[in-house]
Amino acid sequence: MKKGEKLNRNGELFIRRNPRVNVKLVDGSSLVIAVVLNNIPRGTTQVVFRGNFNKVAAYLALTLCQKGIQVAISQEDDHVMLKSKLKSTNGHDKLVISKTYSQKTWLVGDGLSEEEQLKASKGTHIIPYSQFPPKKVRKDCFYYTTPSMLAPKHLQNVDSCENWLPRRVMSAWRIAGIVHGIERWNVNECGNEIFNIDKVWEASLRHGFTPLMKSFT
Repeated sequence: MKKGEKLNRNGELFIRRNPRVNVKLVDGSSLVIAVVLNNIPRGTTQVVFRGNFNKVAAYLALTLCQKGIQVAISQEDDHVMLKSKLKSTNGHDKLVISKTYSQKTWLVGDGLSEEEQLKASKGTHIIPYSQFPPKKVRKDCFYYTTPSMLAPKHLQNVDSCENWLPRRVMSAWRIAGIVHGIERWNVNECGNEIFNIDKVWEASLRHGFTPLMKSFT
């Protein structure tokens, strides 16, 4: 089922129209956020968001601000929306609007253009929060995989989850559904809401999924 905000408000309309459905809808946003947070290099003090801004990006930005990392947003409307959510909370001073390309850590969604990538500094870490990877334009930057984890060793007959991921690597969206089912969490994760980021990350590790510690150039 398509979960995009423009199509059905990240799955919220499906739940409203089918209130008696005996399944839980999990869009996987919380685990995606956890994986991206884990991918950000240690010691990072500032990041910039590029490409299309969505639910995952918004919660990522809020979480990073609260962790004391400066978050640069390129679009005024996204900046205003996030600023209102950060009002009177820790990290409200960490959100800035920026049109520069000097940041060394980019968090990118769909729609990242080749022109933008050509403006990145040498050695920039380009970390997607999108389901599809950006086209690799630069040879002097570090391109990370889309949010994903290595499958547990006891899972058999596992090839690649997506054709751009290495063997035995599964996307965070799919893993989230598996973990929710194993844990029997009786909650939906859709619409504007997300599940507990730390809880789903810890459960994923406990069930044998492991983070990818390597970025790919």
